[in-house]
Amino acid sequence: MDYSGIIIGAATFLTIGLFHPLVIKAEYYLGAGCWWLFLLVGLGCIGGSLFAGGVWSILLGVVGFSSLWSIHELVKQRQRVDRGWFPEGPGHRR
Repeated sequence: MDYSGIIIGAATFLTIGLFHPLVIKAEYYLGAGCWWLFLLVGLGCIGGSLFAGGVWSILLGVVGFSSLWSIHELVKQRQRVDRGWFPEGPGHRR
């Protein structure tokens, strides 16, 4: 039996579940200006996936692209804060 598909599926599910609150907390404490952290993590993971093998390559790719997508979500989270849907944090910068 090959468990690779189940491992990748579960890891993708957990990665998406982790990045959702991570974006909210990052915007709250650091502001939307912390987008470059997500960029560095994303590019680092994607670069690492080129050199890793097998399941690790796929997992690094999933985390990398989830991190890049989080940059977009930071902008959306900023808009949600401006609309009053989420509280404004001490890291709120305009």
